[in-house]
Amino acid sequence: MKPIYNILIVSAILIFLGCGKSENKTENTKAQNDDRLKISKAQFNHNNMVLGNQEEKAFPTGIKVNGVIDVPPENKAVVNSITGGFVKTIPLLVGDIVKKGQKVATIENPEFVSLQQEYMEVKEQLNYLKSEYNRHNTMFNENIISKKVFLKSESEYKTTTAKYNGLKKQLSMINISPTKVEQGHITSVVNIYAPISGSVTKVNVFKGTYVSPSTSILEIIDNSHIHIELSVFEKDIMTIKKDQNIVFSIPESSDKTFEASVYLVGTSIQDNRTIIVHAHPKNDAQKFLTGMFVKAEIITESKIAMALPENAIVESDNEYYVLVLDEENEDSYFFNQIKVQTGNTANGYTQIIDHQLIAKTKKVITRGAFSLIGNE
Repeated sequence: MKPIYNILIVSAILIFLGCGKSENKTENTKAQNDDRLKISKAQFNHNNMVLGNQEEKAFPTGIKVNGVIDVPPENKAVVNSITGGFVKTIPLLVGDIVKKGQKVATIENPEFVSLQQEYMEVKEQLNYLKSEYNRHNTMFNENIISKKVFLKSESEYKTTTAKYNGLKKQLSMINISPTKVEQGHITSVVNIYAPISGSVTKVNVFKGTYVSPSTSILEIIDNSHIHIELSVFEKDIMTIKKDQNIVFSIPESSDKTFEASVYLVGTSIQDNRTIIVHAHPKNDAQKFLTGMFVKAEIITESKIAMALPENAIVESDNEYYVLVLDEENEDSYFFNQIKVQTGNTANGYTQIIDHQLIAKTKKVITRGAFSLIGNE
């Protein structure tokens, strides 16, 4: 019996040792297969990480268009001279700010002297003819002179009056004061004044240049009423309505986005099969300059979708990932790295197309995920 008893004891010991090895092997296998990301709570707090959930957010959808910054026609002015002459002074440079009525150039021409001289001659002649007309009128009423003589006197007086008024108007148009001319002030130089307030955008002449009435001396633009001209293809125009929101950017000068609203939808199709849509910026209009290229999106509708903050999503090799909380203990967090499909981004949130992969109750790292996935 003793040998049998010893055999049983040895067998029991071997079975016990075998079970222990099997248990350790199972635990080791589990540890090796756990591909979750472990983060200590101390590390989590030190890096100011944040947990959050998916949320329902409104995502606008719209039409992408191009356009330019512009101003209404009444805010643009081409400065020229009513009559020909040589530029005497042109003190402005491109970019200078001018006020309406400010002197922007002077023009000199001997013909200005002749015009003033003729005006004075006609004025003196008019004084004589007026006196003669009044005298003949009295004599005609008293039957002292014939009607023919009276009518001739009346005709000369009225013709000279018309000529006097015409010359006076010409002097006013070229900015020469008739009153000063009547006082004996004759000048060969006239001033050119700014028709609007704004900034000088072009200076087309220099001192000594001869200018005719068709010559553009300089151009002024008033940027106080900036608008955007967008080109919309005719296939999309039926969805455009007044007051719709617009998000736009100036890609050549800034990566910042701005907001505008549709002000006016054109009613005619251009040669390139587009229709002009006018929009008004909501803010920062003074920052824009006419002629700037604009990329814009006209918001035509808004859809509700599940989304996460932009910072919760990390791009790696053209794929997108989020870290979803799987387990939490006293000291650590355990996260699963989930690949997701993303949609539109708006107001700091990105649409998660396959949002069902993440339960609504599951927590996600919404800040700090980039450094974790990037370090893997």
